[in-house]
Amino acid sequence: MSEKHEEDQEFDVGSEDEAAGKGTWKHAAFHVATTIATPAAYAPLPFALASLGWPLGVSSLVTATLATWYSSLLIASLWRWNGKKHVTYRLLADSIFGFWGYWSIAFFQQVASIGNNIAIQIAAGSSLKAVYKHYHKHGTLTLQHFIIFFGAFELFLSQLPDIHSLRWVNGLCTLSTIGFACTTIGVTIYNDMIFISPLQPSANFGQLCSLQGSSSAKRFAAFNALGAIAFSFGDAMLPEIQNTVREPSVKNMYKGVSAAYSVIVLTYWQLAFTGYWAFGSQVQPYIVASLTVPKWTIIMANIFTVIQISGCYQIYCRPTYAYFEERLASNRTSMLKNGLIRPIFTSIYIVVITLVASAMPFFVDFVSICGAVGFTPLDFIFPVLAFLKAGKMPKNRAVGISMRILNVGIAAWFSIVAVVGCIGAIRFVVEDVKTYKFFHDM
Repeated sequence: MSEKHEEDQEFDVGSEDEAAGKGTWKHAAFHVATTIATPAAYAPLPFALASLGWPLGVSSLVTATLATWYSSLLIASLWRWNGKKHVTYRLLADSIFGFWGYWSIAFFQQVASIGNNIAIQIAAGSSLKAVYKHYHKHGTLTLQHFIIFFGAFELFLSQLPDIHSLRWVNGLCTLSTIGFACTTIGVTIYNDMIFISPLQPSANFGQLCSLQGSSSAKRFAAFNALGAIAFSFGDAMLPEIQNTVREPSVKNMYKGVSAAYSVIVLTYWQLAFTGYWAFGSQVQPYIVASLTVPKWTIIMANIFTVIQISGCYQIYCRPTYAYFEERLASNRTSMLKNGLIRPIFTSIYIVVITLVASAMPFFVDFVSICGAVGFTPLDFIFPVLAFLKAGKMPKNRAVGISMRILNVGIAAWFSIVAVVGCIGAIRFVVEDVKTYKFFHDM
């Protein structure tokens, strides 16, 4: 291992341990739910189901839920797999796979974090614009203005020192997740009863939910949808979250992850199924855009969205901030000590994310790319392969063989999902760039 890599490890351990061991399993549940169950993640699910159809859509959603819950428990179990605490995803990968594991996870984590935050800023800007247009129908502010406003707020939150300092923010975000889901599901059912069902008798329900477009278009839409579903279960920060949890860390993390997934099942599945049931193949990529009345409830849903994803954004920007701090610590720069450097590099990060989100506000495209390239390796493939490599199989031979088969199956299937999801997402980005100009006011 190189001297520079060793210095990075020393910095990671030192900085993360400052906030280690203070949180309860409830705090872990808040953090996990905030990073996974966001409106930006599950609002595209009805559209994903519409691109896959009922049989493949439902099976893909249920499979992804169970696979990521299982994978999250595996990551939690590897916390001290070799007797040493591994406080970041990168260090856990390094302990199991060595140098290439460290840098592979670093790459995927950055893709997931940056792509996620671009999608979040687009979603936040869209929600803020919707609230603005409700009260100022002929207002002149564009989507780009609201993306910038949200970026400025995130710059303020970025000065909080670590993930544990966000625990109360994330508690509020978890409540907003439930509020968004309940509001959106209720309004979706109401819109269906008032506007859609009278115009679409049950005889036409199959036609309403049928897949649209040519064979080629359906194929790429399905690829894109698989990437969107993978994005919806993305959590690139599990070891970092586990480091904020008090002992017994593994047991508390098991409880926290399972509690968070209870929220996920109640919100994801209900919204995905009711959204597709109500609007069929006509559902918009961002479900709130499909809703029409009552207006005040749609405003509520958009406000819940902005509150929730403000915390999610913060958790996902932390790997990038940690990377900057690693570089500065390894160079022994004095600026890190006087507190000037954090505002500087957080400003650079948020300006770049804001610029990309403003220039290319194609929400579902970034969701799919981020899911395929970033979250699928981190949340589906790496955990099962790491568990196999670490040799942590149960002593019971039958159970051990079953887990090996299950882990290999998950790794193989989601490797395919990563490839086809990326293909579908890239095609949609190319098509959108042809259709819209940069900085288009969506």
